[in-house]
Formats: sequence, structure tokens, C-alpha cells
Amino acid sequence: MPHDPVKVADARAWLEKAHMDLRSARVDLAATPPIVGDALFHCQQAVEKAIKALLTWHDHPFRKTHDLADLGTQLTVLEPTLEDLLKRAAPLTEFAWKFRYPGDLSEPPKEEADAAVELAHMVIEAVQERVPLEVRLK
Repeated sequence: MPHDPVKVADARAWLEKAHMDLRSARVDLAATPPIVGDALFHCQQAVEKAIKALLTWHDHPFRKTHDLADLGTQLTVLEPTLEDLLKRAAPLTEFAWKFRYPGDLSEPPKEEADAAVELAHMVIEAVQERVPLEVRLK
């Protein structure tokens, strides 16, 4: 039986946004010099949107938040096998605002952003494995 086309489109739209944020993070890191703070922001956003894609697929409402620990807890109830990965990704929450505004913070090391890109990629792939083929991105 085919899935609800609206539900498919909504979950897929979140995944598309997650992929775009991951792509933006990679572009930031490929720049000369790398734009590390912005890359970390996009990694946080990619994870957030991937989680929201799977919550959407499960018809689980969520509030407007950037808190990956909160969103991860909600998703873990539905997808317990994601618990370890989502706990590893939760610290990315701070990059929703850290380095986004003027202040005393210095640019983080590129290696931190490289690790965040890999983690965001893993979360997106784990989400894609848990949705039907018609929701997944090629």
C-alpha cells in the first residue's frame, strides 16, 4: 500500500534541508581559509533537520527548538537503536548559536568541524535507513 503522499513530502522536505546544510558545511570547510564556525552551525542544523524528518515520518509532533538532546530523546522513544548516535550528536546543539554572533570566541579548530561533518553525515544516513525508499534522497 502506498504511503500518504503529504507525509512522504513533509519528511522528504526535512531530509532535503538536512542534506543542504551538510553540503553547506562541506563547502565552508573547502573554502580558503575554511569557515569553521559556519560549518559547525550547518552541522547542527543538518542533524536537527534529519531528526525532525524522522519525527515527521512517525507523526510525532515537536516544538520549535534547536536542542538536539531534547529532539534526540523524543526520537529515541520511537527509534531506540539511534540512542547512542543521537547522544553523540547532542553536543552539536551549542553551534546553533555559538560563533554566530560577534564576541570573544575564537574560531574553533578545523578538526572539530571535520568530526562534526562526519557525525552529521552518520545521523542523516541513519535516518534515511529508517524511512521508506520514496522518502529517501538518492
